[in-house]
Amino acid sequence: MDLGLKDRVAVVAASSQGLGKAVALGLAAEGAKLALCARTESTLSVTAREIARETGADVLARPLDVTNYDAVCRFIAEVMSRYGRVDICVANAGGPPSKTFAETTVEDWHCAAEMNLMSTVYFARETLPLMLQRRWGRFIAITSMTVKQPVEGLILSNSVRAGVSGLIKSLANEYGPYNVLVNNVCPGYTATARLISLAGTLAQKQGVTPQEIEARWAGQAPLGRVGRPGEFADLVVFLASERASYITGVSIAVDGGAVKGLY
Repeated sequence: MDLGLKDRVAVVAASSQGLGKAVALGLAAEGAKLALCARTESTLSVTAREIARETGADVLARPLDVTNYDAVCRFIAEVMSRYGRVDICVANAGGPPSKTFAETTVEDWHCAAEMNLMSTVYFARETLPLMLQRRWGRFIAITSMTVKQPVEGLILSNSVRAGVSGLIKSLANEYGPYNVLVNNVCPGYTATARLISLAGTLAQKQGVTPQEIEARWAGQAPLGRVGRPGEFADLVVFLASERASYITGVSIAVDGGAVKGLY
């Protein structure tokens, strides 16, 4: 299937590792030009070289704190200077720490809102007008299955990322008439460095091993395992493509069936 992504310009945030890296690699494999950003320059540089070597993609990579609006503005301006367009934007950021409500501070809430909600707002402000001008665009947020089913010990993610879902639905309504599609993809337990770190944190709190935590997560999905980053990326790449031309305003879980609700 030709996804129609050749020479499309895709911005992928938090793309030095994990789900963001898998998405970037998937888009590059389909012929897209990439603009990558992440906080750690050394890791990002390695990823950019790896993707360019494996796929032959044209890759721009810049270190960036997604909670800094001015930095996001400068990054998108550089993307426009180099490529002259932005067709796809994948808004992504690291998840907030695992805590119960009693363990959180007011500062935790501010940081979570900046990292997950406001970073999405920043990328939307800078890229959606560019897509509107061309009457074509794909804006995709990466959140979590917690927007559909809260996860114990993740109250910050449960709360703030639900706000991102509301933002995405609203943007889909506003930009749909201009052929700019806006969607939300919600990963379940997926084998990334973040998941391994989270397993360690929860294991320490509960007095069990990280392997026991990971086994519990795997057992929540009817498929009986955690996901692979590439499986998640496949959906994002499809939603970014010409083939997803009648899909907007949805939050799709890629979770092996872990979410028990109907929607």
